[in-house]
Amino acid sequence: MTRRSRTRLFFAVVGVAALAMWQSASARDAGAQAPQAPQPQPHPWPAPRPMTLAITGDSIIVQALSPHKEPEFLRLMDLVRGADAAFTNLEMLFHDYEPYPSTQSGGTYMRADPALAKELVWAGFDLVAQANNHTNDYGVEGSQLTDKHVRAAGLVGAGFGNSLREAREARFYESDKGRVALVAVASSFPDPSRAGDSWGDTKARPGLAPLRFGTTNVITKPQFDALQAALKGAGVNLGGGGGGEGGGGAAANTATEMTVLGRRFVVGDKAETRTEPLEEDVAAMAAVVGNADRQADYVIVSSHTHENGGNRYVPPQFFVTFAHAMVDAGADVVTASGPHVLRGIEIYKGRPIFYSLGDFIFQNETLLRQPPENYEPFGMARNSGVGDFNDQRTQNGKVGFPSDPYIFESVVAMPTFLSGRMIELTLHPISLGFGQPRSQRGRPILAAPQLGQKIIDDLRKFSATWGTKIEYRDGVGIVSLPAS
Repeated sequence: MTRRSRTRLFFAVVGVAALAMWQSASARDAGAQAPQAPQPQPHPWPAPRPMTLAITGDSIIVQALSPHKEPEFLRLMDLVRGADAAFTNLEMLFHDYEPYPSTQSGGTYMRADPALAKELVWAGFDLVAQANNHTNDYGVEGSQLTDKHVRAAGLVGAGFGNSLREAREARFYESDKGRVALVAVASSFPDPSRAGDSWGDTKARPGLAPLRFGTTNVITKPQFDALQAALKGAGVNLGGGGGGEGGGGAAANTATEMTVLGRRFVVGDKAETRTEPLEEDVAAMAAVVGNADRQADYVIVSSHTHENGGNRYVPPQFFVTFAHAMVDAGADVVTASGPHVLRGIEIYKGRPIFYSLGDFIFQNETLLRQPPENYEPFGMARNSGVGDFNDQRTQNGKVGFPSDPYIFESVVAMPTFLSGRMIELTLHPISLGFGQPRSQRGRPILAAPQLGQKIIDDLRKFSATWGTKIEYRDGVGIVSLPAS
């Protein structure tokens, strides 16, 4: 290699090295000067806040609430309004007598002025259940008109629909502190009230969401033989029944079991009564609740259940089974209405089950009209009116609802939740005016201290079966909650 060639090679090597050093330094400088990528900032979302619900029993509203000014009444209204979401069972239909009455009703044919839906809003209510034994008092049209007026008033209603799927579905209320889902069913109803689905070749049937159940009466062999013989002798059909009871179908009649009007009798060693919910309905409602739990912050499940477990203060076993299944599926509150009296409270897996909250409004004596079907059994003349009807069926207030003080005693239950856990449960005693004139009784006020103590004592007794402890303090029942 010549001297010139060596010189050229030397400068080439030096040049390549210098270029590499310059590129490396430039890269370091660029990295040092490059702006940092913006870091995500926490969203300014509010911290979890306590959510208080107001849960009440049946509201049979016929008269306006807003004209009344008693301090105890206004304080009760403020209590309901102060909740973040308030619920009642709407045991009433709203229409202007456009539909005709059904041949079967839940007892008294319920109907009120549609304007009264807004009175419930005035009182502070947000959510109403529409599944009960009066849903079909004025047929499908009566229920559809009620649904229309409920929505127009701004209430969220559940439990009625134009198909079974729609009747079962959850409805949602938006509150400042969380989204609340309501699911409603009934176990007590005339069978034509029940919603049905379509298979495509017939229309779906509008109606309520049913909670059907089966009853098994265990009796001894001599009792069974005597009953079977008496029924056959009287020409009684040994088959299925109606409404929520007997929904599972009739059992075969044999020497040791038979079905009479939906009630199953079997031979056993000792007499007892067993009830169990229809698995089809439990599974369907558990699926609805599970879906609602993923779509809302809180889920309320309501059932209209007249049936009892031996006496009117004890829930039937089928409803206990159903209530537990709903909590297992994701319900935060399970509540029942229908018996018109209080029943016990169970805290199941940290969630309250109110086996009955009695009545919140009970104005069933001041309805405007009743159809002939309610007058005729008493042999009443064509010119008879509702006042005559009430006098006749209650023997001038000596029997039935007006004579029973427990019908007019209840509570507003107020559970408070924080971050998915119930942190407080208070019970506010109310009086619906037992002994007052027909025109006044049935409207709630906060109970006086002595009556309030009695109401909470009753609830404490009814709740003892579930191990629930309730203390009466400063006019309010305080439920002891299990440690988390």
